Amino acid sequence: MPQVDMESRIVRYGELIPCRTAFIDTHTPGSDRKENFTILGSGVSENPDQHVHIDEKPGFNVGAAGQPPKCRNSLHSHRTAEVFYVLKGRWRFFWGRWGTAGEVVLEEGDIFDIPTGIFRGFENIGNEYGMLKALLGGDDAGGGVIWAPQVIEDARQHGLILAETGRLYDSKKGQSLPPGTGPMPPLSEDELAGFPELPVDQVVPRFVARRWDMMALAAHGPAPVIGEHAMITDRPGFEVDFISATSIPADPYESSRHEILMVREGHWKFAWNGGATILAPGDTCAVPPGTERSLRPAMSGRAGMFRVRSTDDPAGPTWGMAQ
Repeated sequence: MPQVDMESRIVRYGELIPCRTAFIDTHTPGSDRKENFTILGSGVSENPDQHVHIDEKPGFNVGAAGQPPKCRNSLHSHRTAEVFYVLKGRWRFFWGRWGTAGEVVLEEGDIFDIPTGIFRGFENIGNEYGMLKALLGGDDAGGGVIWAPQVIEDARQHGLILAETGRLYDSKKGQSLPPGTGPMPPLSEDELAGFPELPVDQVVPRFVARRWDMMALAAHGPAPVIGEHAMITDRPGFEVDFISATSIPADPYESSRHEILMVREGHWKFAWNGGATILAPGDTCAVPPGTERSLRPAMSGRAGMFRVRSTDDPAGPTWGMAQ
């Protein structure tokens, strides 16, 4: 069995490299202090300077958003799945054309599979710097971000212009659109009519899984969180389960799928054919198919992680919006 350079496939929380000008709203007051991270895949950043930690295409993307208190991410949508789990802090998610159709508050460890095709935004309502980990469906994450029209207008007033190519230009730095390239046109009223205004009872609890429920279900085996027969019934091109300290044996195992390990809490001893290391909260590990590996808690106390695997499902609209 060939050895794998696994150390290059582990992104440590303390080594994450942020981009502070990843999106069109990063000069807009209230959104100008956020940080974006692309951990695995190309992500959806509109800035070509965004650092990519692991440039690989397993069928989905892994990223993160870091924001200080009272900082928000503006209303936008995606053509494929967008899933968040709270690593640090307390967050309010809101949705709808103006962000008033509904909202839900997530605590540390909670996960939210946002229905495809609605405008959504989020803000850190805690008292400290917060961090969200994100999963985006598809190798190209659906071709980028779709912004609510008012976000594009607000950004233009603060010097940022999004080109029709999806690239961001900063007039405060003397940048301008290249000849022959126009700005990204805002959605028309007819196009906006295709973005539903879902009431809360169609989103919560259907697309939300709470930390303590996952911990309870994972007491004697991995808890299916997102999948065809999971807590959140969805098939977005990947499946997610939650592993606690007592979920899996320490025996080595293999998978024919890409497997991403995202540590939520505790420390884990991760071993593979050729080495071993400790995974800490916030760390992300991308295990390639066919690699023998083992997992076990490195010390007593609570431990939990999300395990994400690629599937053969298309990275299109999520199940909830496709019905």
